[in-house]
Amino acid sequence: MRASHLVSIFLAAILTENYTLNKFLGICPFLGVSKKLNTAVGMSSAVIFVMVLATAVTWPVYFYLLLSKGLEYMQTLVYILIIAGLVQLVEIVLKKYMPSLYNSLGIYLPLITTNCAVLGVTLLVVERQQADANYGYIEALVNAFGAGVGFLVSMVIFSGVRSRIENCDIPESLKGLPITLIAASLVAVSFLGFSGIA
Repeated sequence: MRASHLVSIFLAAILTENYTLNKFLGICPFLGVSKKLNTAVGMSSAVIFVMVLATAVTWPVYFYLLLSKGLEYMQTLVYILIIAGLVQLVEIVLKKYMPSLYNSLGIYLPLITTNCAVLGVTLLVVERQQADANYGYIEALVNAFGAGVGFLVSMVIFSGVRSRIENCDIPESLKGLPITLIAASLVAVSFLGFSGIA
């Protein structure tokens, strides 16, 4: 029962509750870094790492420190500080061991700190835990990993769409950002099919 529950959380985070295409969090890197497949995968890998680590740290901080001391109102500030520290760690590692990826990500790597998808995952797992007593630490980590994989899936799909758009004859008035936004909306609509018909 528990394994199937975890699998359903994981798949839901990728498909039906995709943080980028369903909740519209993390749109800045989704639009900014998805031009090339290798940078999309590199950015997504960094986001997966930060999402899982941020959830692993923020969940116990909230439930064992903030909640017990009556400091729940500090949640967002504390989470942003934790995420900023983790992003700095990722940045140092990439700069030392993968300089080409570090250079290709450019400004978008430090922007993971303010990526609302990362903050959204950490905030929403606390909300879910408060709504469902069976939603604990392991479920939060599985959700964070699934959300990161969902971010990767959306980035890779959109990177493929954008590479196809570059080879198309697009009207002058739609070139650049307009066609990118239209394509993004069509990719988002396609993910609504995973939710089924209500």
